[in-house]
Amino acid sequence: MLPNLKTAAITTVTALSIALGAAAPAAAWGQREQDTLKGVVGALIITSIINDARRDRGAPVYHEEPQPIYNDGYYHPPKKHKPKPVHQSVYRTPAAHAFNSYSASERRLIQRRLAHWGYYRGGIDGSFGPGTYSAIAAYARDNGQGQQLASTAGAFGVYDGLIF
Repeated sequence: MLPNLKTAAITTVTALSIALGAAAPAAAWGQREQDTLKGVVGALIITSIINDARRDRGAPVYHEEPQPIYNDGYYHPPKKHKPKPVHQSVYRTPAAHAFNSYSASERRLIQRRLAHWGYYRGGIDGSFGPGTYSAIAAYARDNGQGQQLASTAGAFGVYDGLIF
């Protein structure tokens, strides 16, 4: 945000008057002293501009919906909205994270074992997808381990049972 033009003009005029007023004695100074004076004046100008910009930003504005007014004389609490169901991708499940942490040969072995027992009908490619997810979910459910797929540690337990 650009600083206020009036404030910037006052700051510039003040800085120039300081620099020009100090220019006469500064002529007797060496180059280092003159450079120091220029640096101080520049720092004052920059600081003033930054402070003006911060001041112009203002506080954030929050909007709050007004409460409905009912004229029937009774209090009506605000309606609570049901949360919409969250559709989670099979690729972001704990079962997917656990499956993908195994080596390619171990992933193919898991799919072969699931296919051998009739749970998996896809290609034995070692890739996790909807087919692998459905197969491992059905296998875990049939073996009483359905709840274990809710955590990564539980999913490792199910997969390790297939491998070892």
